[in-house]
Amino acid sequence: MGQLASLNKYLLRYKWLILGGIVCVITSNLFAIYVPVFVRLGIDNAMAISMLLPVSSSTVLYGMFWKQVLWFGVAILIASVIKGVFMFLMRQLLIVTSRNIEFDQKNEIFRKYERLGESFYREHYTGDLMSRITEDVSNVRMYIGPSIMYFVNILFSFIMVIAQMLSINSWLTLWVLIPLPFLSYSIYVVSKKINRGNKRIQEQLSVITTKAQETFAGIRIIKSFGAEENFSRDFRESGLDFQKKNLDLAKINAIFFPLMTLLMGLSTIIVLYVGGWEVQAGRFTPGNVAEFIIYLNMLIWPVASLGWTTALVQKASASQGRINEFLNQKEESQTGLDDIKWEQKISLKNINYRYADKDVDALSGVDCEINKGEFVGIVGKTGSGKTTLIQLLSRQLDIQQGQYLIDDVEVQDFSLKAFRSSLAYVQQDVFLFSDTLRENIAFGSESQVNEEKIQEVVRYSGLGKDMKLFPDGLETIVGERGVSLSGGQKQRMSLARALMRDAEIYLLDDCLSAVDAETESTIIEGLKKALYGKTILMSSHRIAPIMRADKIMVIEDGKIMAVGKHEELLERNEYYRWLFENQSVES
Repeated sequence: MGQLASLNKYLLRYKWLILGGIVCVITSNLFAIYVPVFVRLGIDNAMAISMLLPVSSSTVLYGMFWKQVLWFGVAILIASVIKGVFMFLMRQLLIVTSRNIEFDQKNEIFRKYERLGESFYREHYTGDLMSRITEDVSNVRMYIGPSIMYFVNILFSFIMVIAQMLSINSWLTLWVLIPLPFLSYSIYVVSKKINRGNKRIQEQLSVITTKAQETFAGIRIIKSFGAEENFSRDFRESGLDFQKKNLDLAKINAIFFPLMTLLMGLSTIIVLYVGGWEVQAGRFTPGNVAEFIIYLNMLIWPVASLGWTTALVQKASASQGRINEFLNQKEESQTGLDDIKWEQKISLKNINYRYADKDVDALSGVDCEINKGEFVGIVGKTGSGKTTLIQLLSRQLDIQQGQYLIDDVEVQDFSLKAFRSSLAYVQQDVFLFSDTLRENIAFGSESQVNEEKIQEVVRYSGLGKDMKLFPDGLETIVGERGVSLSGGQKQRMSLARALMRDAEIYLLDDCLSAVDAETESTIIEGLKKALYGKTILMSSHRIAPIMRADKIMVIEDGKIMAVGKHEELLERNEYYRWLFENQSVES
């Protein structure tokens, strides 16, 4: 139950609905225990009258007999109806509460996902994230709704029914309750196995979800390599493992539930045997035996459901543990100064960064200054550290060592929302939403989106000549992740999206790698016009896009080897000259 303690805040939020549900549980059980009482009274009165019938066949006795049957029948019906009404209200209050909490928890997890940093998403698969916000939350809902409802019902049923049984015949009650300690011990032993089984099942479900998500996301690559059979076989093996884990748990339940039924059946035999002797001795009536059997049957379902409820709690505990694992992850800091003014420069001082799964630094001893309004190019081979530097500048990654200053103010002093709203970032891995071209371009724009602005950024990003290729122009649906667009079109879409923002600094991470030389030159000229007076940092593994930059930083093995203009670097930096000559030959 330790993992489930984190749900207490939700239970407090809906405490009045839960308390109302508990009142309905008590009321429903209160009327339920009157039904056996009316049955006992009806049987005993009917038998008393029937004993007189052989002596006197008076029609008055027959009338009394049928009146008794009718009166107690109506009483049983009324008690049962009232019990049913409060049972309905109980379910409405408690089950609806569980649905509300399910809604709240899914939103909490979703907001948490949004606040987690880049490093978290490097370490976890999308399928696992989806599994925890869907399957795991559904398992937790079953604890909050049915499990709590049945547990409260079990508790009050036991208290009321056993109290009533003790008041009738304490000796017989003790005999009836003999099997229950054995039942409790079996629940204790089996619940541990159920918990372990449920945890393994949920973990395997995450594996299956991840495999399915990756397969569907990369279906075009899979088909192009003709690898459908391999992926199908891999998915089937994961499914068989999932099936095996479920069957192992089913075997435990297959033993558990019949065992409970057997123990409860023994109690029924005890009632009939001991009760029969008590009737024969004159200390009990046939009505008492019938009453006891009804009470015992009232206990059978709560006791039987105790195993099911225990399984729900164990499953919920395993799922909530997986949810808590993510909820306890460290978030990106959201606090700090909201007023950011880029008056002079950005400074990086002795920046080092190493990824958790790597043995060497991705960046080492990086020192540089970027003045306001400069167009700065960052060039280097693949894997040299360009993207890591851009991600640090955009605060997708947090600095591990060194200083990142804006006008001599530590960047960590600014709130993340204010900081990111002041920049535009074009990632190397372009992501487009399954929406229209217009909506993808306008995404993230805080200013009023108007047609003139959209047409302007379309022109500057080099998308103008492509518009006639789209059947519905800007209203064309791009498909999932922009599946209907080429690599170059996706990059230009992403660039147009960035140009829509009125940012102070533009971080462009190798955003023209899939564009031809002519279009590239047009885009660079458009950028210089559109972003005049703005600070631009563009990384590239090719020199051509950044040749006309105000300043070029040459990066190799995570270190800045040289800084200068294109002509200066050709003269005094051997590595830059080698890059330029090799790329000139290749082109």
